[in-house]
Amino acid sequence: MEPIIAIVLALIGYALGSAKIINEGNEALVERMGRYHRKLSPGLNFIVPFLDQIVMEDTTREQVLDIKPQNVITKDNIYLEVDAVVYWRITEIERSFYEIDDLQQALSNLTTTTLREIIAQNSLDETNMSRANLDKSILDLLNPITKGWGVNIIRLDIQRITPPESVRKSMEDERAAEIKKRAVITEAEGERQAAVKKAEGTKTSMEIISEVLRSHPESKDILRYLVAQDYVQASQKLSESNNAKIVFVDPANSTDMFQELIAESVTKEEPKTTSGNGNGAG
Repeated sequence: MEPIIAIVLALIGYALGSAKIINEGNEALVERMGRYHRKLSPGLNFIVPFLDQIVMEDTTREQVLDIKPQNVITKDNIYLEVDAVVYWRITEIERSFYEIDDLQQALSNLTTTTLREIIAQNSLDETNMSRANLDKSILDLLNPITKGWGVNIIRLDIQRITPPESVRKSMEDERAAEIKKRAVITEAEGERQAAVKKAEGTKTSMEIISEVLRSHPESKDILRYLVAQDYVQASQKLSESNNAKIVFVDPANSTDMFQELIAESVTKEEPKTTSGNGNGAG
């Protein structure tokens, strides 16, 4: 019985030693006698004890690599501090193990170098205005290289671009000047539109008056009287001020204007004068 028990125990030990469970989202590499043998997928797998060995188990899920702030220089010689985040995934686990020694360090160094190279080809304004283009340019350079490592760079996000304090102050002053310029232009445009509207209103009024005068010639006397009345009212308002004023009236029109006003005033006062003389005679 003892040999049978020993055989059973050996078989149980062999089964336990050969069974390997790989978690969902992971993959594993198996070497047989020091050479790559096969890849294990998620779930229950069996290997040959003593001959096979799992040398690596890693995730195939998306991973995040934080690129620490880097000092870079732009095409117009402005020093910037730039940091970014890289999202990547292992697509061929055997390449990621056998083709590169320290995968994450290699990705960090490659991304940093490429980031500096791309920004060096752009000015400060171009760097601030076209981050999406920068991200795409960096991805286009990274993926052909990382493909040989069994890695796909899904996306890269430049988080912050920090210029020196003096440059930030200049940019703020430039933005303030631009805002002020837009405000002045908007105000001038508003005044121009108001002047145009006023001119259009005056033109319309003149057209209406012209039409009335053409259809009713007797209205000319009324119009002359209204204009003369406006002159007098304006002069009275000016005379009420404490400061001395000089009012210039067109000599060509002043005589007729004042004669009409005087005649109108006399006409209004005649009934009162007649009434007074009548009382005196009585």
